[in-house]
Amino acid sequence: MTDPATPDDSPAVPGQANTSDGHRPLKILIGSDTFLPHVNGAARFTERLAAGLVERGHDVHVMAPSATHSQHGTFTEVVEGQPMTMHRLPAWRYLPHDWLTFVLPWMSKHYARRTLDEVKPDVVHIQSHIVIGRGLAREARKRGIPMIATNHVMAENVVDFTTLPPFLDKVVVKLAWDDAKRTFDMMRAVTTPTRRAADFLESTISIENVIPISCGIDARNYTADFSPRDAHRIVFVGRLTTEKQIDVILRALTKLDPALDVTFDVVGKGDQQRNLERLTAELGLQDRVTFHGRTSDEELRGHLTRASVFAIASIAELQSIATMEAMASGLPIVAADAVALPHLVHDGENGYLFEPGDVDDLAAKLTTVLTQTPEERRRMQQASLDGVKVHDIQRTLSTFEALYRDEPLPE
Repeated sequence: MTDPATPDDSPAVPGQANTSDGHRPLKILIGSDTFLPHVNGAARFTERLAAGLVERGHDVHVMAPSATHSQHGTFTEVVEGQPMTMHRLPAWRYLPHDWLTFVLPWMSKHYARRTLDEVKPDVVHIQSHIVIGRGLAREARKRGIPMIATNHVMAENVVDFTTLPPFLDKVVVKLAWDDAKRTFDMMRAVTTPTRRAADFLESTISIENVIPISCGIDARNYTADFSPRDAHRIVFVGRLTTEKQIDVILRALTKLDPALDVTFDVVGKGDQQRNLERLTAELGLQDRVTFHGRTSDEELRGHLTRASVFAIASIAELQSIATMEAMASGLPIVAADAVALPHLVHDGENGYLFEPGDVDDLAAKLTTVLTQTPEERRRMQQASLDGVKVHDIQRTLSTFEALYRDEPLPE
């Protein structure tokens, strides 16, 4: 990884608006292939990062796809309560996906040149190596602008939507990772949400010193309820896509003791919703499973507060903001023992891990949580609340500020 330049970080000047820590504000350009109105973990992280940096006094610009092909240009948008400058690039709907829009890859450098020349940022922070980040990296390098990259991508997140035969998916994934290495080799630093995700990236594309930085969460926005539950409610929050393996949770429901009278709330939308609704009917679970679709933040938090346990069977989580939200809501977690989920779920402490795809193991772990004593439940709830503290969004923001300024990272 190269370090072509360092943003000017002169001492605080009397009369000049400085950030809360006394440094001069930075002009930061964030490039992301997914952002509002998209709903996914990478978009949520980018939104919270941008808003948090604005709140700290920085001049933040975000380069992202337009919601529709006609709604492109430069606008001031309010995200997470903070105004920021959005550079919306002309984007097209990707038909195999239920909501994704994309920028034409062969135009990414053109848009990058135009935006960089207009903004003249101190630092560029890309959120993927795919289209927007790829173009930004190559054009920012020409201008000697320091660059940071955060990787949110796993192969399982992509191959479901290529529409190619499976044997060609492997070829496409290899080519994509080869190109990712070329992009990440240009960076001052490469980050990803967890140590496991960092190990995965280092082994996949043979780079070193990937820095794990949590996506972060403001736990104050969530409410834990320690009172006894009046019913057994399982909840899942997230996109309804293949790699989330929500079908495994549905099948596990059929293995639970009917006397427990368990219901399952599914919060989120995705391309697999019809298939999951069909499977729910085939399994005879219509009266026990509710698909809520996309909800408001307030409704989502309500589902988490009222639930008995959060279940996630995903095999492709680089961190899982939804799991952190559940922890901040004081929920025990039952999660697949895959990728980064064990980083959040400590078996027997704030929940249990199950063998990915193993319906019987999941059912057994859910039964353990749903039949535990009030004392055991309270212990797990508190463990979730204690465990999420290390993921405080303010720590995340301070760490990225240090990377932008090329300073030692906070502990």
